[in-house]
Amino acid sequence: MGTILIAGTVVLVLLGFGNHVWWLAAAGVLFLYLQYGRDASSSTSGGGGSSGSAPATYQAYRKRRDQQAKWERRYRRERPLQARRQDRAK
Repeated sequence: MGTILIAGTVVLVLLGFGNHVWWLAAAGVLFLYLQYGRDASSSTSGGGGSSGSAPATYQAYRKRRDQQAKWERRYRRERPLQARRQDRAK
């Protein structure tokens, strides 16, 4: 998919020598590819990323969950009054 978009961008740049509007179209295609194309392809490869997608594996989920629990325990230990206040608000 990326190869097709790059080839299309090159064609638009070459057409741009006759009409500069094509250069704007090429810039738009590159922008859309960089903004949406790479994110969509990297999240399907199992990377997970920081885009809020589901974890790639159960082990990655467990690791993040255990780290979050560790941070919460540390917060409660270091700031008991704030933690108690949060419990009452729930």
